[in-house]
Amino acid sequence: MTPTASHSLAFVTGTSSGIGEALVRDLLGQGWRVVGVARRDAPIRDPGYTHLRADIGDLAALSALLESEVKPLLADPAVTRVGLVNNAALVALIGTVPALDPLQLPHIYAVNTAAPILLMGWFLRGTRPGVPLRIVNVSSGLAVMPLPGAVAYGNTKAALRMAGMVVAAELDAESGARPRDASVLSYEPGLVDTPMQTTARRTPVETLPVVQMFTDWAATGALVAPALPAREIADYLCTNGHPRWLEQRYQPDREA
Repeated sequence: MTPTASHSLAFVTGTSSGIGEALVRDLLGQGWRVVGVARRDAPIRDPGYTHLRADIGDLAALSALLESEVKPLLADPAVTRVGLVNNAALVALIGTVPALDPLQLPHIYAVNTAAPILLMGWFLRGTRPGVPLRIVNVSSGLAVMPLPGAVAYGNTKAALRMAGMVVAAELDAESGARPRDASVLSYEPGLVDTPMQTTARRTPVETLPVVQMFTDWAATGALVAPALPAREIADYLCTNGHPRWLEQRYQPDREA
């Protein structure tokens, strides 16, 4: 990617499928330059898109990647708006608390919570003064609702929700004559037809006691296409006038 004219720049994690892929396509259609990162290749071929294949749970490698690949793009004076979307998350380690292997927890926390915190700090430091910064942390109903068999995922999402609230509070506490144009959205996409739902439906009931709930959602057509919540995320990134901290959940009736 070789930026020339004025443009908006987004960094999106988890772009190989689902909401991440849909969001990239939406932003590219609106003229954004997008850098995506995922463990797998992304099925996106566009001159405005740069794909970085990496495991964001390796925090040292992620930091090095940001410095070598993203920092020059972020420093470009042609960038007039910046978006960070923490979308990637591991749904592994489904299971009840007595059955979990705690030695697997650190990597899940690294991907779902620590990497987004690292990224929020990095973009807050690196975005040029005066350039609007929009941060979106893709959350889940499990961040606030206890679900048997989902302690690891729900706990990491709850921690990410609090991290976003703290960032917003720190921005409010900053001193200076001109407040920074930065805001944080905790976005709950609702019931989306993604690989996460497929994984849940294939999980034995002994591991995920509420697996039937996931099966019923698919059977009754309750799942929505990833492009629909991706559109709401894109709208947030593209617009101004947001409160410093905002929580939003996708509502299908808004699309009616």
